[in-house]
Parts: sequence; C-alpha cells; structure tokens
Amino acid sequence: MKATTLAAASLVCAAAGALLAGCSHTPANPTPSSNKDDSVFTYLLDRQGNWTENKVDQLPPLPQQSNLLPFDVSQNTPLKFAVDAKSVDVGSDGVVRYTVVVTSPSGARNVNYQGIRCDTYEWRQYAGLNADHDGWDRDVATSWTRIENGNLNAYQAALYQDYFCDNKMPAAPTKTIVNNLRLGRTLSSAIH
Repeated sequence: MKATTLAAASLVCAAAGALLAGCSHTPANPTPSSNKDDSVFTYLLDRQGNWTENKVDQLPPLPQQSNLLPFDVSQNTPLKFAVDAKSVDVGSDGVVRYTVVVTSPSGARNVNYQGIRCDTYEWRQYAGLNADHDGWDRDVATSWTRIENGNLNAYQAALYQDYFCDNKMPAAPTKTIVNNLRLGRTLSSAIH
C-alpha cells in the first residue's frame, strides 16, 4: 500500500510540475532588457537624477526692517528670527532661497543669504553681511550641509518644515510662501 501511495504522489507531483512548466512564459528571443530584475522599482520622485543647482550670480538687496517677517523656532531661545519677504525665491532647481535675520536680545544682528534644498533636507549659505554692514560678503559661502534638528536655534529646520518644503518639494510658489510667513500660517496649521 505504501508503494501505491508513493507512486501516486510522484505522479501527482510530476503532473503538477509539467502543468506549471507549461504556464511559464519565456520569450522565444529574449532581449537584454527582459533579463532585467523588475523587482527593483524606483518611484519617479525618488530617482537620483543629475541635479544641477541654479547659478546665484545676483544677490538680493540687503533687507529693510519693514520687509522682515518673523517666524518661530523655539520658545526656549532668546534669539528672534525673521525672513526678508523681498528675498524669498523658489528656484526651478527645487531650492528656496531667502535672507534670514537673526537678532540677539542685545540687538546684534546676523544677516545671511541662504538656500534650502527641499529634496535632500540640506541648506547652504551664499553670502553674509560684510564687516562694514553695507553689502554682502561671498567669502562666507558654504557647501550643502544636512539640516540640524532639535537645536534651539535650528531655524533652517523650522523654515523647511513649517513654510518652505513639503514632500521633498517646495511647498508653494514664492508668493504663497511669503503670505504664509506674513500670516504665521505653517504647513501643519493648514492641514487642520
């Protein structure tokens, strides 16, 4: 009885194997692309293309007090932060450029022209206020650097998350970003 059961099981396995073999699809003339592993899929927005940063040949005028739009970074920092409304620019390269003014409790000001790259969560500085306080100094320019979180003065993270970027892309056109800053309307407040 064991031999009959074993023979029947072998016959069923052989028939199932032949049936499955007949269902497989192998092109008669395989092309090189048909040997590609289709299980490796990359979403269009996740593809790392040949990104090129727009040239920053011209810097914006130095900020005027009447154009500064304050924004919150942390309740624990004594510093005040503002963006110059006239300097905000959403580039075709996915970088939001802006002038930031950081003011200490004593009134000392740090003025920098910077950019935030939405797709990589990075920032860089293009220029800072010169020693005479009458123009830009490009010698303080930096390379792209990862944005720091959790720092009391991490204003780049606040700008990225609250106003500039959403889903690794600029959150809105320049005019809308400026209006949101003016009204203190963060991206998270717009959702609720």
